[in-house]
Amino acid sequence: MHRIITFVAGTVLGGGVIYAVSRTGKQPTAVPAPMQFERRAVPGDNTDNEFLKHGYPGPVSDFMLRSRYAASYNRALRNPNWVAEHLTRDNLKGTADRANSEFKEDKDIPPMFRALLKDYYRSGFDRGHMCPAADAKKDTESMNDTFFLSNIAPQVGKGFNRNYWASLETFVRDLTKSFDDVYCISGPLYLPEKQGDKWFVNYEVIGDPPNVAVPTHFFKVILAKRNNEPAFAIGAFALPNKEIDNSAPLTSFSLPIESIEKAAGLTFFDKVERKVGVVAPLCSK
Repeated sequence: MHRIITFVAGTVLGGGVIYAVSRTGKQPTAVPAPMQFERRAVPGDNTDNEFLKHGYPGPVSDFMLRSRYAASYNRALRNPNWVAEHLTRDNLKGTADRANSEFKEDKDIPPMFRALLKDYYRSGFDRGHMCPAADAKKDTESMNDTFFLSNIAPQVGKGFNRNYWASLETFVRDLTKSFDDVYCISGPLYLPEKQGDKWFVNYEVIGDPPNVAVPTHFFKVILAKRNNEPAFAIGAFALPNKEIDNSAPLTSFSLPIESIEKAAGLTFFDKVERKVGVVAPLCSK
């Protein structure tokens, strides 16, 4: 049995340090935790001014609401920004078979910004689900929705997509045996690594011509709740996009949620107040 399924110990949220995870798998470097701040609404594409008289350039994050997930798509990187799920014991039931589904380009994305099937051909990377197919057995439509390339990012196959990442997906599903509601947000990261005395963000781009960025890491942020308890359990994990030994404990990839927010430029579950009595580390629950 993979150790990923049986981890204990947790990371205290709101601690004094967060960690930048290196691609090499070396001990992460401690950096100061971000200060808490009031979240402000993002202004819309208001063109009622002299500077944007002839149009708003973007960026545009395409939003998708499908049967089993909501998602935001990054037009520049041709990957999801994030994919959000709500898992329960009941909505994981079903008999839909992934063998009857095929990967497909997302026609809701404008052609010039679309990830293409041919981009993955002989790329050396798997087409890695953010919302897993196994989370969408409810019916054929739900299953098929997970095969849009807007729900996919390039992942190392052996030792990651087919192994450790798949085990993490199973772990998230298994949380529904202990919690009534499980919310999971998954997505890619592009993290720096140190070369000499400087830091660089280096990632491959697949396709001919190059089209789809290959993330250096992937994250899962999880919020879980039992109906008979007032507190939420929360956990955040960032994994390098590389072969990972199945014996590696999941806690070695556990981070304060703020560290992933800072790296991804996102905010997670901001309607849940992060204080003692409201949230507790997932690994302790």
